[in-house]
Parts: sequence; C-alpha cells; structure tokens
Amino acid sequence: MTELAESVATDAEAPAGVLVTPEDPRYRELTGAANGRFRCHPRQVLIARSTAQVVRAVQAAVDADARVAVRSGGHCLEDFVDSAQTQVLIDLSELHRVGYDPGRRAFSVEPGALLGAAYRALLKGWGVTVPAGLEATVGFGGHILGGGYGPLSRRHGCAVDHLYAVEVVVVDRSGTARAVVATREPTDPHRELWWAHTGGGGGNFGVVTRYWFRTPGAEGEDPSRLLPTPPAEVLDSLVFWSWPELTPESFRRLLHNHGRWHERHSAPDSPYTSLFSIFTVMRRQTGMLGLTTQVDAAHPDAERLLREYLAALTDGVTASYTHDVQTRPWLQSMLRPRMTGDVWGLRAKCKAAYLRKALHPTQIDTIYRRMTGEEYGNPGAGVIFTAYGGQASVVAPDATASAQRDSVLKVFYLNTWTDAAQDDRHVAWIRDFYREVYADTGGVPVPGGNSDGCYINYPDTDLADPEWNASGTPWHALYYKDNYRRLQRVKQQWDPRDVFRHRLSIELPE
Repeated sequence: MTELAESVATDAEAPAGVLVTPEDPRYRELTGAANGRFRCHPRQVLIARSTAQVVRAVQAAVDADARVAVRSGGHCLEDFVDSAQTQVLIDLSELHRVGYDPGRRAFSVEPGALLGAAYRALLKGWGVTVPAGLEATVGFGGHILGGGYGPLSRRHGCAVDHLYAVEVVVVDRSGTARAVVATREPTDPHRELWWAHTGGGGGNFGVVTRYWFRTPGAEGEDPSRLLPTPPAEVLDSLVFWSWPELTPESFRRLLHNHGRWHERHSAPDSPYTSLFSIFTVMRRQTGMLGLTTQVDAAHPDAERLLREYLAALTDGVTASYTHDVQTRPWLQSMLRPRMTGDVWGLRAKCKAAYLRKALHPTQIDTIYRRMTGEEYGNPGAGVIFTAYGGQASVVAPDATASAQRDSVLKVFYLNTWTDAAQDDRHVAWIRDFYREVYADTGGVPVPGGNSDGCYINYPDTDLADPEWNASGTPWHALYYKDNYRRLQRVKQQWDPRDVFRHRLSIELPE
C-alpha cells in the first residue's frame, strides 16, 4: 500500500477532479472520440488529475455497479470506450506530466500525455525518447498498452521493450479499488501485472495512471543514458507513384518488391534498421500511391540506403514517380509528418494484420481489384504497410505480451467516410475486402505462412464473429497467440470481478 499512500499524500496538492454530467455544456465534447461511428452517453464523466481521484472514481463505480471505461487520447477505433454500456467515463487527459524519477532511475509519463508532447518533453529535457508511434495526438495511455511501435522501433524495439514499471488502479475480489505499482524486476511479486501491460491491450486489468520507462541494461544515474537517443536529423523522403500509370503488372511488382525487401532487410543487425517507411495505397480516385521514409541522417551511408531502397521497390515497375527528400530535425519530422493516416473525426472501420513475408500474388491482385474497381468509389478506403522487424524481433514472444516478434510489416486496412447513412455500405465493403485477401485462411490472417495474426491497437470486433472469422482460430489467438492463457491468469488475479471489460477484453478463465 506504500504507492497508494504516496499518491494520496500528494492528492491535496493536485487540482480537484472535474465531474461532468449530461446537463453540462462540456458533456458532448467529452463523450466523442476518434471514430465518429461511436459515442457514449455515461451518467457522468470524471476528469481526473491524480491517482487518488481515479481510485475514488473506480470505487464509486464499483459500489454503484456501474460500467466504467477510461479514455486517455481517445483514438480507439472500436467502441471499447464509446459504448452504450459505458456508465462512468474516467477522462485521463489532464494526467499528462512527463518527468524523471531518480528513485526508480526511470522516466515517468502519465497516460494523458500525447505522443508529440511527450517526445518534445523527453528530447528537450534529457535528449532521449521512447520508440513509439508517429501520430502526435495519440495518448500514451492506450498506445503503450497495445505494445507501441513507430519510426525508431526497427532500431530500438517496441515502446514496451523499454517499459520499467506501471501504476494501475485495480479492483480486488472484495470490490476494493487501490493503486498498485508493478515493475519488471524479477523479484517483484506484481511482475505479472507489469507483463500484462506490455501488449495485453487497454481496458482489461485496471486504469493505468503512470508509466515508467528505462531501457533494459541501462546503468548509472545519468538520465540521458537511460533511454534511446533519437537521431539529430533524418532524411525525410516522400515518393508518389501515379495511379493512372500503374498497370496490374506494375502494381503487383511494386507491392511484391516492397514485401520482399522487408523480408530481406529486417534482421536485427541489418544496416537498414535505421530506415523506417510507411507505404500508403489508397483507392485510385486519390491519383497517387505514397511512400514516406525516415533514415537517420547521421548514418554514414544514409543517402545510399535510401537510394537503394527506392531502387529495389521500383525495379521492373514502369509507372513514373516523384521523389522529394528533405533533411529535417527528428522532432520536427515526428510532429509534422509529410503524410498522416489519422482518422480523427471521420466514421471508420479498420482491420489489421502482421506480415512475416510478402503478400501472395493472389492477395496483391485482390488489393489491386479493390483499389481500382468501379463498383465502389470511396477515396477514403485503402491499405497502409508500415515497416517493422529489426530490433523488435530480438525480444522473445513471451518476454512481453506482444507476441508477434518475427513479423516484418504491419498492415492497416481502413475505410473512412462522413455520411452516417452510408455506414452499412462502407462497413460491408471493407469486410468483404479483408475476407477476400485472407480467403485461404478463413477470412482472417491466421498465424503461419506469411501472416501472424493482428495488432490489438488496431482492434476489429469482427474477429470474434464467426460470420467474418471462419478460420476456427479464435480472436484471442490472432491478437495474443500463446500468451493468452497467461493474460487470463493475470486477469483472474487482478480483475477477478471483470470490472474492466469490452467486446474484445481478456476473458476470465473458466
């Protein structure tokens, strides 16, 4: 109870939490999030400003038998928070401090801190960073829980590979809420709770009120040596291919080249771990396919690496392209990316997959037909391929809850629109598209072959529906593989009353 006592002791110094009810003009602002398809209507919203306030809010919800949900940055793509079942919403956006904790020799980041703000604070204060995502408005709260990855992950691993400790408000079997700190120390009796927060996903075990980060093996008292140092500058490359010039053959060659390159150059010791790219393939109406690439400008062969990467991708592709390279400070590149995939404020349905190898030719042909077919005309539909592998593959699949460690690409299937009356049409299109890509494995990316399941931070409730997952592989095996039983044991110990749950939450063991 020491950690909770510390939080309570400082609670008097924290600003009071704010309670917002449906009559309050702020209510509508606080009950909508990234995906415009969903909105919750809770009895009340607590804007928390301390761990002790979160403890009291959770306790009140348990006492009232009210369903509680938690929001940090608000980027969840499904209705895990914005659900009709949510009765109490805890808003953590005002818990956003970033600092150094000398007692733990680790950097403290609260869950409401947005990635961009945290990058700025860590860089300006100590010259370090966490290898997390590219979207600056995503909150640390949910991003870390799913594993967290980004432009530096090929070089430094996933964000959770640097997670030292986590403070969580949990509810025991008696219904009592309390705060617990769990660390990765082998002697910590709470270590399994830490492990579950290294890729187990949000809304499963409790409410995270603080993270601590320190790279494993980092020694000494100098904070600037306890987390990765980001590049001073990056070669920030932007390539566009002309859709009208891409024949089916050239499209197939381009995607095959891209996948094969990542197969060959994603080993932990590859010089190309300094290179990260996002390949965006939206429907033909957009006119272009885009590739953004970051390369550490200090790498002695940075320009050559970038040049050879592009040459490998364009080999045998007859379509013309434009290429622009800028040398930019790393933080500027992170805060203002040259292309963005943010769906905030749109209506959306998204799906995902890990790739261990390049897509099969039939899968590429399916993507081509779906991106060019005249029977459907929404330019907000597409596929995004994000580089992975490198140092992320050094970590054993069971060392963290993030099990997919030998994949080389993450694939994000998205469809976005604005007209609510068109929901059924657009959702049906992406469901059929995804099912066709993975037709050989029951409509989903079953682990094995070139696929390795799905990423929980791109959640898709269809995976729990046999109409859309005919593989015989349960949804939890797609997200967690062999780690799921262990996650269930953590759930049984730390959330035995199943207080924290949603449509894809960890289930209590039978």
